[in-house]
Amino acid sequence: MTESQLNQLGNTLWAIADDLRGSMNADDFRDYMLSFLFLRYLSDNYESAAQKELGSDYPVLNEDDRRAPLAAWYAANADDVAEFEKQMRRKVHYVIEPAHLWSSIAEMARVQDGELLHTLESGFKYIETQSFDRAFQGLFSEINLNSEKLGKKYEERNAKLYIIISKIAEGIAGFSTNSDILGDAYEYLIGQFAAGSGKKAGEFYTPQQMSDILSGIVTLDSQDPSMGKKKKLDKVLDFACGSGSLLLNVRKQLGAHGVGKIYGQESNITTYNLARMNMLLHGVKDTEFEIHHGDSLKNDWDILSEMNPAKKLQCDAVVANPPFSYRWEPSEALGEDFRFKSYGLAPKSAADFAFLLHGFHFLSEEGTMAIILPHGVLFRGGAEERIRTKLLKDGNIDTVIGLPANLFFSTGIPVCILVLKKCKKFDDVLFINASEHFEKGKRQNRLAPEHIDTIISTYQFRTEKERYSRRVSMEEIEKNDFNLNISRYISTAVAEEAIDLGAVNRQLMALEADVIKAKDAHNEFLKELGLPPLP
Repeated sequence: MTESQLNQLGNTLWAIADDLRGSMNADDFRDYMLSFLFLRYLSDNYESAAQKELGSDYPVLNEDDRRAPLAAWYAANADDVAEFEKQMRRKVHYVIEPAHLWSSIAEMARVQDGELLHTLESGFKYIETQSFDRAFQGLFSEINLNSEKLGKKYEERNAKLYIIISKIAEGIAGFSTNSDILGDAYEYLIGQFAAGSGKKAGEFYTPQQMSDILSGIVTLDSQDPSMGKKKKLDKVLDFACGSGSLLLNVRKQLGAHGVGKIYGQESNITTYNLARMNMLLHGVKDTEFEIHHGDSLKNDWDILSEMNPAKKLQCDAVVANPPFSYRWEPSEALGEDFRFKSYGLAPKSAADFAFLLHGFHFLSEEGTMAIILPHGVLFRGGAEERIRTKLLKDGNIDTVIGLPANLFFSTGIPVCILVLKKCKKFDDVLFINASEHFEKGKRQNRLAPEHIDTIISTYQFRTEKERYSRRVSMEEIEKNDFNLNISRYISTAVAEEAIDLGAVNRQLMALEADVIKAKDAHNEFLKELGLPPLP
């Protein structure tokens, strides 16, 4: 989808948001907008597949018949519905009943059908519990159809839904139903809502430019130069996945079949639901991803448990943008946790290294991990210094990338990317100082494509460039007490311009001569006027 098309869609949907803003804030409207866009994708994708499956049997309705064609087919072929749905589950991995299709819902809103709200409730429940082979319980839980924001009485809520759905249906009617295009639109809207809602919403969204860097780095080692093509990443993990955009970007780098399975974890229930919708909307089959609602630091996901070492998850790529300097409650029990016991616990005031160690534990021996963290992890002392030192001595920190300030919706601080490996090829650490290379914006700074390409290529070929990148030996890092502050290894100081003292002296002498000449001329004028001369 072109940028102009995305802007057009964004402008259309934001205009609808403005019309409806009187009764709901941006976060509420986001939930309705993204959920209905998701429902439209599922419906259109299902109807398109059904048309191919039924062929000439697919009903062609006259203009007066506003039903969904599938509704007409279901009514006329009741005995064949079970077999048809079995085929659809095999081909598109889910089923939607005709009454719950977007086209049916939009028509109910158009004619102001009194059963719209009830139909939506049953449709959401069906999609959550029966549409897919495995349940997506709570997928639409953030849309409260009984909220007083819609109205105090059923009739008032129903009437409000007429307006919301009709406006959204009208707004998106002209846009393609292709999953790639709708996926781009979905990502765009998530970004727009994050930007519009500021810090709170920005916490679940990794800006596209940052996502491109991380996904570009972790997929480089999946390339097979001898074959001239990319190999497959078997498993990819993001333990603070937000809306899932970073995981999807890794998949996009390698193509639809380039990732075996996606694993994500998210503690915020709203964002967790958003991530699951995002996966499905981008055409990721329900069998190709696992998104868990839970706390990564507590490691409450049984799939990551050490109880059965034979099933221990090992990922070819780990990517993450966890909350910066998050306050947590490290306990004595966590000190013995398999993720932390060899390193010690991160301090209570900043869980940055706790997040890092969590993800690092599930990295495979040949895998690559890229994580965004605040600059403090590079130089802070105490417990963080001990963890950083052990990672360096064990040869696990491969690259340190410094980025510009004000790239995120949620914070203006400069951040860094740490690239880690369990078996890295080089015995030095690559430092990249990209903090001075960006495009300044009114609200956020941004990295242009050439800035991103330079970072990734510098990482890939480990090239050294004055004031930008340098490979630093472990001996030098040890001499600096394992401090990774980038300015210790890459000079960013601007050399002062050399001063030619002789030329300056000649310039001053010439100025003094000019002053004497001007003074003499001025005194001649004063003499003619009968006034005393200047001393």
